[in-house]
Formats: sequence, structure tokens, C-alpha cells
Amino acid sequence: MTEAILLVGGKGTRLRPLTVNTPKPMVPAAGVPFLTHQLARARAAGIDHIVLATSYLAEVFEPYFGDGSALGLRLEYVTEREPLGTGGAIRNAASRLAAGPDDPVVVFNGDILTGLDIRALIAAHGTSGADISLHLTKVADPRAYGLVPTDPTGRVTAFLEKPQTPEEIVTDQINAGAYVFRRSVIDTIPAGRPVSVERETFPGLLSSGAHLQGMVDSTYWLDLGTPAAFVRGSADLVLGRVPSPAVPGRCGDRLVLPTAQVASDAKLSGGTVIGHGARVGAGARITGSTVLSGAVIAPGTVITDSMIGARARIGARTTLRDTVVGDDARVGADNELRDGARVWCGAALPAGALRFSPDR
Repeated sequence: MTEAILLVGGKGTRLRPLTVNTPKPMVPAAGVPFLTHQLARARAAGIDHIVLATSYLAEVFEPYFGDGSALGLRLEYVTEREPLGTGGAIRNAASRLAAGPDDPVVVFNGDILTGLDIRALIAAHGTSGADISLHLTKVADPRAYGLVPTDPTGRVTAFLEKPQTPEEIVTDQINAGAYVFRRSVIDTIPAGRPVSVERETFPGLLSSGAHLQGMVDSTYWLDLGTPAAFVRGSADLVLGRVPSPAVPGRCGDRLVLPTAQVASDAKLSGGTVIGHGARVGAGARITGSTVLSGAVIAPGTVITDSMIGARARIGARTTLRDTVVGDDARVGADNELRDGARVWCGAALPAGALRFSPDR
């Protein structure tokens, strides 16, 4: 049996208003809650027991996934009374593991979309004899991430948090948010208080002489922490740029879920998703975007790289680019929103209220 802990307790504040009513891992990506893709990929890699470390809106996970049998998994749920950070969450969830002291335990962050070869990471962990193995990926601009330099054998030599000067950028390898722990190492994490594995556990183990091994896997990797990234990740799943057994349909330019209604002359492209019960009017053009369940898109709208919340309504001839519209919001006709605009849940924007171009 291979076991895993999935960290799904974050508030997802950078994703608001998508996360006002929904925890980040449950926001739909390619037609199903994002967490479904992670669970399905873990199961495909041979993992059969997963403990979900929950906190924010914890009550929504178990009613949806139950015991995990529908996905061929055994799921358990552990809820933090107070947020414990990444390390504290791992320590808190470990009581549900059956693994022996030297067995591997896989740990995933709940907001990373990746094509990581999970089996290869587990195998590399076993071969190296490491205490912890880390998935590393290479990025062009590593300043927003923690750098993880390694020696020629892949052994981790340092953890450098978010460098700013050119001199501090000693590698383009970053911590990609998936790990394999030797089970006994988890018990060394302090219990009952917040702990960051990135800032406390990993550097502390390294300084004490523990063996931390890095495996560079430069397949698809995306941190879904911002609305723009989340929308892009969903589109890439639909387009097949990153594989997932959980996409509910064939990969292609569009994914229209059952009960959705799309006008015959509407154009959907770029990995667009139209959710259950949503309606798209005549002449609408939607590219690389997600329209959640029950939303109504009026005729003549143009929507690009945006997410439209559940039951939201977008008025005729409105243009949205790089915009998030929250659940139950109303955007009237002839508006233009772009460049990271966020319309809050339940808000109402009158017709023609906001434009970036002069009246036609």
C-alpha cells in the first residue's frame, strides 16, 4: 500500500472571489473540482490511501468525495482547528497513516497542477535512500519561489527563500510542492503548532545532516494561486497539455458539460469549459475561459481568459478579458472589464457602467 497526504487547508485568498464560497481545491477546473484531478493522478500512480489535511471550509470535502471508493481510493479527512501551516498539517494528518517507520509517504500541495511522474519520484526516493525527496522544477524567473540548489548527485545543498538580487539566484530549480517523506521523519515535526516545511522543517533537517534528495522533472508545472493561473490551468487540462484521467470528456478546444445550452453560432475555443446548466447566447465568443454551472452569457459577448462564477449573468455585448466574475454576480450589457478585474459575489454592475474604450 502506498499512502499520501494532500494539503488542502489553505484559504486561497489570492483567488478571491472564486474562493469566497468554495475552498481552492474545490474550484472547478476542466469541469470537476481541481482536487479530483490530483486524486485521480495519484490513484493512477498506484497510491491507494490518501489523508486530506483540511481547514478552510473543511465541511465541503467529505460530502463530495465520501470514502473515495468512486475513484478507487480510500480517503480520510483530518481538520485543523487552527491553521497549522504545511509542516503542522503534515504532522497532524500523520496519525491516520498505516505506514511503517521506513515506508514512503507522498505529500502533495493542493494548488499545483503538474504532469509530474509520481511513480518516478517514489522510485527515486527508494533508490537514493533519502529521508525526504523533493520534486524540483526549473523556472525562468525564480524570484517568487524558494530555490533548491543540488549537487551533481541531486542531493539538496540549501534552501533559499525568494531571492531578489542576481547574486542570490544561484539556480533555476525551485521547490515544486510534491515530496516523499520517510514515515519516521514526519514524527520529528513539532505537533500542535504552526510549522512551515519550506522555512523550518527542510532547512532544519538539512542543517542536522539529513539526506534530502531533489528530482528535477520539468514536465508541465503551474502554481494555481492566482485567477489567471487557475483559468489557464483549466484550459490546459481541456486542451490536453497536461494529462488527467478526471477530465469528463475528450480533450480538445472546448468542454461543454451535460445540460449546458450553447447557441449554434457561438464560438468556443482555447480550452473553454461551459458548466452544467449554463447558457451561452447567439454570437458569443469565448476563448480560454471557464463558465461555471448555471451562469448565463447573453448574445454578442466576448470573453477571453476569464472565469464566470456559478449563476452569474453577463449582459449582451459585454467584453471580458482576464476577469473573474463571482458567483451570483450581474454584469450588465455593454461593459468592458479587463486586466485582472474582479467582480465580487452577488455584485451588480449596471449596463455600460465601465469601459476602456470610447462609445461606439
